[in-house]
Amino acid sequence: MSTKNSYQLADIGRHNPIFSQIRSTVETAFYGNNMHQVADVTDAYHRATKDPGTVITDLPIYRATDLGLPADAKMLIANTGKVVGRTAQARRILGNPGVSEADMAGRLRQAIFDSAHQDFIKTDVLVGLDEDFIVRAHLAIPDGFANNLLSYMLNFQPITAAYQAMFERSVAYPEGDIYIYADPTYHDPDYPDGLAIFDPQHNTAAILGMPYFGELKKSTLTLAWSIAHRHGFVACHGGLKAFHFKDKQDQVFAMFGLSGSGKSTLTHAKHGYKYDITVLHDDAFVINRQNGSSVALEPSYFDKTNDYPMTSDETKYFMTIQNVGVTLDDQGRKVLVTEDLRNGNGRTIKSRYASTNRVDKEDAPINAIFW
Repeated sequence: MSTKNSYQLADIGRHNPIFSQIRSTVETAFYGNNMHQVADVTDAYHRATKDPGTVITDLPIYRATDLGLPADAKMLIANTGKVVGRTAQARRILGNPGVSEADMAGRLRQAIFDSAHQDFIKTDVLVGLDEDFIVRAHLAIPDGFANNLLSYMLNFQPITAAYQAMFERSVAYPEGDIYIYADPTYHDPDYPDGLAIFDPQHNTAAILGMPYFGELKKSTLTLAWSIAHRHGFVACHGGLKAFHFKDKQDQVFAMFGLSGSGKSTLTHAKHGYKYDITVLHDDAFVINRQNGSSVALEPSYFDKTNDYPMTSDETKYFMTIQNVGVTLDDQGRKVLVTEDLRNGNGRTIKSRYASTNRVDKEDAPINAIFW
């Protein structure tokens, strides 16, 4: 299924369930003179290398050109301040008790107005990696936060010719594209810890006063999962892998649990290489309720770095890294100090090549669930 970002004139207005006060406020901001489109992943990378807070390591990104990056691309680090994780108390979800759309819309209008003289950068990605489920998402964020925009493009699927063709082949649903407006520099006086406004019925969110990349990733997934739920899919935050056998039915396992409980570890476990295993994803997928097939929502992995010292083979697949330390090795190279030494919840966007047995769709239904 696919979403829409343009309409017949007769379809625009209050009568169309795609539109709402919050959605109109956010989408309008994307067309301002202060908005600058980032052309592709290479453009985003070059912008990120120029951000004042960026640390350009001496560690090459594995298979950089296959990821749309320059051949000589290096792993980039962007660190935040006191807050290094998501902020639950900042979330205000329309439809929940006590959340006023008029109040949230007013606060959002003020945030956008106050930032109108600030340059923003924006990009488009796809969420969902098969024509069975593939939706388009747009992100706008102030210039100076290009690391977050680059991580967004690497975490989700940049729009290449092949994926655009997949998107156009998919069945169109009466849903608008996802829009995420982010401004880490704006602080509403009534919300000192930040404000995250969600309008899930209209595929829109605004993330204000929070620079942590995970807010952008999870807000996009939240809206994509909402779309999936409305159209015959089960939204899943977990891992899925399949064991393939020549003499019996494939076994498809799904792993669910709280953050840090081992979903990724179990999903990626090789089990001594005794089995033919394929991995769908370790964090986000949807299940088709009609036929039981599953689709991954992201090509990459947003992984904790606490288990990966520089001697770990996993660091080979890092692309961007957040909230970790840097030091010089015995060759004078800038390398990572991980294991949550600087702070808790160090994170990396790890490429799909970390899984040699990766698939984007699993046709067989799940027959075992682990919590």
